[in-house]
Amino acid sequence: MSFWSENRFVVTGGAGFLGRAVVKRLRARGAHSVLVPRSADYDLRTHTAVIDVLETARPDIIIHMAAVVGGIGANRARPAEFFYDNLMMGAMLMHEAWRAGVKKFVTIGTVCAYPKYTPVPFREESLWEGYPEETNAPYGLAKKMLLVQGQAYHQQYGFNNIYLLPTNLYGPYDNFDLETSHVIPALIRKFIEAQARGADEVTAWGTGTPTREFLYVEDAAEGILLATERYNDPEPVNLGSGDEISIKDLTETIARAVGYTGRVVWDSSKPDGQPRRALDASRARAHFGFTASTPFADGLAQTVAWYQAELARPTTPLPNL
Repeated sequence: MSFWSENRFVVTGGAGFLGRAVVKRLRARGAHSVLVPRSADYDLRTHTAVIDVLETARPDIIIHMAAVVGGIGANRARPAEFFYDNLMMGAMLMHEAWRAGVKKFVTIGTVCAYPKYTPVPFREESLWEGYPEETNAPYGLAKKMLLVQGQAYHQQYGFNNIYLLPTNLYGPYDNFDLETSHVIPALIRKFIEAQARGADEVTAWGTGTPTREFLYVEDAAEGILLATERYNDPEPVNLGSGDEISIKDLTETIARAVGYTGRVVWDSSKPDGQPRRALDASRARAHFGFTASTPFADGLAQTVAWYQAELARPTTPLPNL
């Protein structure tokens, strides 16, 4: 417990989908000093804001998960923004953390950093064997450069930093905006709205043939904190569940979970993204004892239930002025 209570933490992105799960578990472990820099107060793309965070919190450990993220549509629409914002936030923060004497820097990377045609299951040594899938390459490469930076700083300065590669995440508090969301929240929302309208069909992107692996957000948060405490090596580490599912099967599974009985129409004019995606998580098990514990059916049911509860939550009417 002393590791958590005696260190001061900064968690960038700590108010977001994954970040809130990490912060909750940090506090449950006994962490007393946790700063979550909000983007409204600290624009981490700017040098001034990075310095302000470090001077305000004086952290021992930084968990960096702030990112500009989205699904295939968002990545295609904003590739420059996804590249620049993610690179600048991470690169400046890591550099100034080293200069400030931060004891440990934890970078949350992305499975999008892997080459488009990586042998399945993805192993960490395959990261440099090709170019990422084109629709999310700017995002994936920006995050991948933080791995390069971290290893360079470890080699030259002895800076303790680690790099984690979580697979696709899902769970309560995810982003359900159809313009920017990932596949699971997008499909949950589409099916619920179609059911409410009485629509007899829902359109899904692509062909349904690609595969994905999904990790429940609470499991990902646990893996991050286990690595934060126990892992001190610059070599990257996958965080995954070990379960691969096709987008077609995923879509049908979500429809059943929601209770939607209409047809699914596949729009093959939309991109499929990476053909297959599933991780080898043996390094995480070996080095810091992480194994995902939430069965996909259970995690999906909790995600659907959370979103339905959010929809049912009454809104406070604006006062008459």
